Order: sequence, then structure tokens, then C-alpha cells
Amino acid sequence: MAKTVWKDRKRTLFGLPWSFTRYYLTEDKLIIETGFLSRREEEIRLYRILDITLQRPFAQRLFGLGTVHLCTADHSTPEIDIRRIKKPREFKEMLSDMVEHEREERRIGTREYIGGVDMDDECCR
Repeated sequence: MAKTVWKDRKRTLFGLPWSFTRYYLTEDKLIIETGFLSRREEEIRLYRILDITLQRPFAQRLFGLGTVHLCTADHSTPEIDIRRIKKPREFKEMLSDMVEHEREERRIGTREYIGGVDMDDECCR
């Protein structure tokens, strides 16, 4: 596994990390691990992330939390939420910078995704 740059857990009551959802960010992918007895791991390559949105409802703001919504060019996971994490704005900025870096390194432009994504999809507007 590549070096982990950031990690957090989905927060529950009063912003405490009492859940079985873990988030890991490496230099080239985002990994979401869910489950207690049966585990599921979802992996999204950073260069496939098309749009990043920060959502901070009032209840989450009270505890310093937020949700980062991602629209991706991944067929199995076109949209995903990184729910109720601490320091969501810092995470969003770091992720955005890493996505741009990965695209530059791989020499991938936005044009490569237009053919694979339905631009009428609400996520990509």
C-alpha cells in the first residue's frame, strides 16, 4: 500500500469516531473502507475525480465536521460522500491540489472525461 497522506473516520454522535467507516488518502488514490464483520473497500484514483463540493450542514458545523461530495469518472462509483470528517475544508483543499497534481503528472486533461461522463448528470454541472 502506498504511503497514507491523510486518514479519518466517519464521525457520529457529538463528532466522535464511533463508526466502522474509515477514509484513507494516499498519493494517488482515495480508499473508503466500510463494515465491521464483512469489510468493503472502495478505491478511487485521484485523477478520476471531476468535482469536489464541501457540504457543512448546521448540525455538522456545531462539532467542526463536514461532508465532502465527490463526482468521479469511475463507473462503479460516479458519486461518493466523505461523510462527517474533521477539518473538511483543509481536506477538500488538499484533495483538490493532489487531484490537479495527479492529472498534470499523468498528462490528463478534462477532455478525456467528457466522453465517459454524461454531462447532463446533475453531479457534473
